[in-house]
Amino acid sequence: MESQDYDKLSFDKLKKQLSFNFAENKAINDLQIKPDAFIPVLFSLKFGGDWSFKTRDLEAMAVKEKITRYNEDEGEGYTLERVTLFVNPILISTEGKVLRLEKCGSKNERELVERPFRVKLDAEDIIKAELNPKIMEISLERIKGPLNFEGSAAYGVSHEIEHLAGCEHTGKFIWEFQYKVEN
Repeated sequence: MESQDYDKLSFDKLKKQLSFNFAENKAINDLQIKPDAFIPVLFSLKFGGDWSFKTRDLEAMAVKEKITRYNEDEGEGYTLERVTLFVNPILISTEGKVLRLEKCGSKNERELVERPFRVKLDAEDIIKAELNPKIMEISLERIKGPLNFEGSAAYGVSHEIEHLAGCEHTGKFIWEFQYKVEN
């Protein structure tokens, strides 16, 4: 590939990225939300996973759910990503106990922790973002709470609430497990 080709490809990519960033800013303005509050959604969409962000005046948390829509007759489908943003979240209730292995970005190793199976929470403001790979669209909608989550999404809520509260559970490390070989 010649240098002119590379420059043209780089320039086209840069134009698309800038256009996308302008669209993000317009969406934030259209939603009339503080730009800092939207950071967890941006991180979840760009890097995956659940995210939280805290300042002196603001707490924001994004929880991601993956929903696969598959057509058996056609043998194809897609996985929709639903990211729910909670601005100043309020944990209402938790139910159940599930042991699971987690690895947080701030830690080097996976740990065995206990999480609730179900959670109910509300917030000052809630925004649902759905990333649909089939139509290559990110739809945004303000919704009302409280909302209920279970399973993986509930674990994510519990984990991010800990980050916002400034306390993280620690558990047993993977190297504390024992192997058992079945014959």
